[in-house]
Amino acid sequence: MARISGMSPDRRTFLLTAAVAALLPGAALAADRFAASSWRKLTDAQWKSRLSPDAYAVLRHEGTERPGTSALLKEHRKGTFVCGGCGLPLFKSDWKYDSGTGWPSFYTAIPGALGTKIDTAFFMRRTEYHCAQCLGHHGHIFNDGPRPTGLRYCSNGVALRFLPA
Repeated sequence: MARISGMSPDRRTFLLTAAVAALLPGAALAADRFAASSWRKLTDAQWKSRLSPDAYAVLRHEGTERPGTSALLKEHRKGTFVCGGCGLPLFKSDWKYDSGTGWPSFYTAIPGALGTKIDTAFFMRRTEYHCAQCLGHHGHIFNDGPRPTGLRYCSNGVALRFLPA
């Protein structure tokens, strides 16, 4: 069985589903609909051949792109931001804002599109979020965003694709 970030896909699926269920009423059912996704059956070598080196490092190995490097920072058209790994819609352009951090930021996500887990790397405790369909890593959620949610979904632009309306 392939291992992703030191955790088997089945265990990771369970943990992501449980985390989403704890945060959002009814989200467990949404996350469960992806449990048999063919995207979850791809090997590490298959992912590596499908993605750019930067996208592979972020989506499959929880890397972080350098701030200010994403072309999506200047994307202001109407449309949808989708997972760069599998194409699942994650964010609407109306939810994007300039957080001043150097990464594309959103104040909410499409319900059921993301799973979360606690990240304790670098001696910090943060909430990390992943695509619910392919389990690709996207970024972290912080409590310093604008109204109406007060959240900041800080995303690696290399992990996203933009689809204009």
